[in-house]
Amino acid sequence: MTTIKKIYLGKNGPLVSKLGLGCMRMSPVWGGPANDESESIATIQIALDNGINFLNTGDFYGSGHNELLVGKAIKGRRDDAFISVKFGAIFYNGQWIGMDLRPTSIKNFINYSLVRLGIDTIDLYQPSRLDNSVPVEDVIGTVADFIKEGKVRYLGVSEITSEQLRKAHRIHPVSALEIGYSLAERQIEKDLLPTAKELGIGVVAFANTAEGLLTGDMKAPLPTNDYRNHFSRFQGDNLVKNLEKVEVLKSLAERKGITPTQLAIAWVNIQGDHVMPLVSMSRRSRLPENMKAMEISFSADEINELNTHFSVGAILGGTYLQR
Repeated sequence: MTTIKKIYLGKNGPLVSKLGLGCMRMSPVWGGPANDESESIATIQIALDNGINFLNTGDFYGSGHNELLVGKAIKGRRDDAFISVKFGAIFYNGQWIGMDLRPTSIKNFINYSLVRLGIDTIDLYQPSRLDNSVPVEDVIGTVADFIKEGKVRYLGVSEITSEQLRKAHRIHPVSALEIGYSLAERQIEKDLLPTAKELGIGVVAFANTAEGLLTGDMKAPLPTNDYRNHFSRFQGDNLVKNLEKVEVLKSLAERKGITPTQLAIAWVNIQGDHVMPLVSMSRRSRLPENMKAMEISFSADEINELNTHFSVGAILGGTYLQR
């Protein structure tokens, strides 16, 4: 059985699993149906059984549905789980309509989260992004107050700039930066990742397969009801050319006897001991494959091949990171 190693989430931070479980896809975030609840709960519990203790959720995932689900899964085994919660995004009828980062709103959000999760303290609490609608001092200061009160253990941030990260860290020590990172999304290597490393901040890297682009299963064009059609990366000629790039990844995966998904996760994993791949799963059958990816290594030639074909800007178009 694969043993999931533990890492410290940031300088002087908590000890967590090197592989994180993203729970978002267990809920109808984009207006689609929820997955089978019993299967989702089983997935979380088996992940915990196998040492994956980092569970990532958000209060806006399914309008609270995801937190309720996670709460059911961890009932009776709170000490086995490290709960990361994002806040601030506002959805209406399955559509993202903006952010609310006012301190009074955050104070409202956290109380609902604690009730839905059935816990007294959230391990990692973080704004889902900072959009300059509210001063950074007010947003981070509110979470810092929660830490003093005992409602939160550690501060996290998500999808922000290097400058914002430095500012937030000056206000209160940041333990973790959650950010999209994959072979298809490498722009953050220039500035944001070095800043996080310099400051001793852990990196929770989501979208390792770039919204499914790197799984090797995607075909062009996407079904008309696929939410990814909203993003330029998956539209028209962009998708066709991007899938041509993915053929290189598929070829290397085949030569190594692994799946493209495993290769994509493994590449993120080797970027450093401070980097955690956060992998979304809603079925327990996905756990063995994704856990096995944490054992995969690459030769210098393989790394060079991937860096050549997946250099910054090689994948055309943007994703929801540029909303």
